[in-house]
Amino acid sequence: MPALKVSDIAAERLAALDAGTAQSSHLTECLAVDFARLAGAAFPWLGRDVLDRVAAWRTLGISRRMAEMGRLLDHALPEDAKAAVALHPSDTVRGWACFMVAARPGLDVAGRLAALRPLADDPHFGVREWVWMAVRPHLAAELDRAVDLLAPWTAEPSERLRRFASEALRPRGVWCAHIRALRQDPSPGLRLLEPLRADPSRYVQDSVANWLNDAAKDHPDWVRQVCGRWADESPGPETRHIVKRATRSLRR
Repeated sequence: MPALKVSDIAAERLAALDAGTAQSSHLTECLAVDFARLAGAAFPWLGRDVLDRVAAWRTLGISRRMAEMGRLLDHALPEDAKAAVALHPSDTVRGWACFMVAARPGLDVAGRLAALRPLADDPHFGVREWVWMAVRPHLAAELDRAVDLLAPWTAEPSERLRRFASEALRPRGVWCAHIRALRQDPSPGLRLLEPLRADPSRYVQDSVANWLNDAAKDHPDWVRQVCGRWADESPGPETRHIVKRATRSLRR
């Protein structure tokens, strides 16, 4: 099936996305949202000069635009209005909330994770991606502290929070900067991966496997050793799936 293009999205559907009355159903819709129109609909009191600035960002990549919107809203919104952004019907606006928290001065890593926790457990797939991308630079800057804080998340009842614990600190990741320290030495990540090596959720399993696949590009022998040990110690179907997916680059 060919990939969807923005031109494939009906005009009525685009209008609803831009008005903030609909949520995106796939990546193409996420990328199609007009930030200036959506910002004007969600925050009608924003001045024309601010919305013109947002419109000028349309040539930037999507991650950069999300980060710019977070900084803008954290600066422009009164404090008593900020909490409502994370509850907006639009998944894109809730994504902006992720980057608002990332942009907020004065928060330590624990404070940022606490503020972002509800968004990490958001029902929408897009918000759950934006939240780890938004906070990842702060986690990478205090890696040991971040691992300490995320370790309890691996035991959360919510598969979304367990997946966040793994996904947020992937050594390479997608649409994000690599974490140099974990590319040099992936072993600190085991505190997050070990509790998830037989996780019942395929959503979590795939994240753990992708973490190890990232590491395999720099440390193939280390990944082989981890996966071999897991296969011996946890010979169930969940671990077999993780090991098979984690070593896919090593089999090429």
